[in-house]
Amino acid sequence: MSHPHPELGAPPKLPKGGLRVTPLGGLGEIGRNMTVFEYDGRLLIVDCGVLFPEEEQPGVDLILPDFSSIRDRLDDVEGIVLTHGHEDHIGGVPFLLREKPDIPLIGSKLTLALIEAKLQEHRIRPYTLEVAEGDRERLGPFDCEFVAVNHSIPDALAVAIRTPAGMAVHTGDFKMDQLPLDGRLTDLPAFAKLGEEGIDLLLVDSTNAEVPGFVPPERDISGVLRQVFAGAQKRIIVASFASHVHRIQQILDAAHEYGRRVAFVGRSMVRNMGIARDLGYLRVPAGLVVDVKTLDDLPDDEVVLVCTGSQGEPMAALSRMANRDHQIRIVRGDTVILASSLIPGNENAVYRVINGLTRWGANVVHKGNARVHVSGHASAGELLYFYNICKPKNLMPVHGEWRHLRANAELGALTGIPKDHIVIAEDGVVVDLVDGKAKIVGKVQAGYVYVDGLSVGDVTEASLKDRRILGDEGIISVFVVVDSTTGKVVSGPQIQARGSGIEDAAFNAVIPKIEEAIARAAADGVAEPHQLQQLVRRSVGKWVSDSYRRRPMILPIVVEV
Repeated sequence: MSHPHPELGAPPKLPKGGLRVTPLGGLGEIGRNMTVFEYDGRLLIVDCGVLFPEEEQPGVDLILPDFSSIRDRLDDVEGIVLTHGHEDHIGGVPFLLREKPDIPLIGSKLTLALIEAKLQEHRIRPYTLEVAEGDRERLGPFDCEFVAVNHSIPDALAVAIRTPAGMAVHTGDFKMDQLPLDGRLTDLPAFAKLGEEGIDLLLVDSTNAEVPGFVPPERDISGVLRQVFAGAQKRIIVASFASHVHRIQQILDAAHEYGRRVAFVGRSMVRNMGIARDLGYLRVPAGLVVDVKTLDDLPDDEVVLVCTGSQGEPMAALSRMANRDHQIRIVRGDTVILASSLIPGNENAVYRVINGLTRWGANVVHKGNARVHVSGHASAGELLYFYNICKPKNLMPVHGEWRHLRANAELGALTGIPKDHIVIAEDGVVVDLVDGKAKIVGKVQAGYVYVDGLSVGDVTEASLKDRRILGDEGIISVFVVVDSTTGKVVSGPQIQARGSGIEDAAFNAVIPKIEEAIARAAADGVAEPHQLQQLVRRSVGKWVSDSYRRRPMILPIVVEV
């Protein structure tokens, strides 16, 4: 979670003629990207994504940006610009539109198609404005120009936002693949032109700022995939992000070349690939893709399954296969390809899935043992090249953990951007561009908002702490009935434990301690049930700690009769 920044107070009123930039997600973390731009009382939002939970957030489905700082200003929002269709950039949109459904969404054809399908599940019909590279649209005081960038999903866009305070350029996620599968290059001439006009504030993807050199072309993967397909004896199961159209295209091409049929598994995979195919972003030879139900009629060496779960998500198809909890059962000789990167924080979950698949006899091909993934984010060499083209007056690294933001800032400084014009902020930290200079002026609330089933924001850090204790240490419940007049124990104590690792018989040792504590309280005139519950909790807690060095959750129940 973002640091609280106790040294920063609430931001002052935005000076007249100034541009305010407030990141509500995506800085200091990989995910839930959302940035709010403000000029003359009007707001423009760039992206609204989700973050996926880690192990210390049990039971959480998604983590949203905190909308509290703009909740009473949603009428001021001119629109939400979506740079591309990945979940960490569009996944939070349904939750924001629940609060005001008529906020316009601006994005490319594929991006809007993906978010519209997602919103349909939430029964929201959005107002949309489709744009393409080279387009220029005025959204209130924000004059937005859209620039083609290359990423691991088609139709990604950067946005240049012109205001009287100056021009801010947000790259979104990008890289500089010089041989993209769809032939759509990052438009360096357009960025150079913006640089000549004068970029006052450049917000740049930092994910790979620590990685030297240039990202290899996506098409380099095809040779490795063909080798894997040529050597596979039985079924091939590929796990990928449900939106990585270029990666799926190479899987389809390899399957077609080696005479295999392909079935998509998982709701999001089926939905997204159907959209990509219908819009012409995915080229599918006739008869290649079949329904998963027909696979039983095909020999194993003619089958390719494309599923979700490349990050070890517990409910995704691949994790369930590894746990023998899926209709598709892994057998010895199957080949599993994890065609994606490891998002920081997901390593343990992914390796757990790899071990599970290997246990059942699968040959697992992943980034660690074969080049089956290349990144969608610019490495250090590309970023240096980019800064030399854009020549920004101020730089604000975005999209990355602290180490990525710091590395990106250092790259900018190497190209001549003055260090006092480079702003390293994180979620909630407010940056103002005034008179050509960007600086931090305050902070707003930008904590995690947890989604758990249908509950949004009800799960707190305290309840997560309780869940972690229950998961790690278990629970002990103590039931005692006391006389309301005398305060003496009438029945019990009855003790039950779940997950504590303590045998039931062992609790006989603590029962006298509980009775003694209650008797002492009665002698002192303490008879209020809540106070007695605290006494019971302390007595049992001290005994468990002294005897077992454990700290389970203790639930005392004291009933008066």
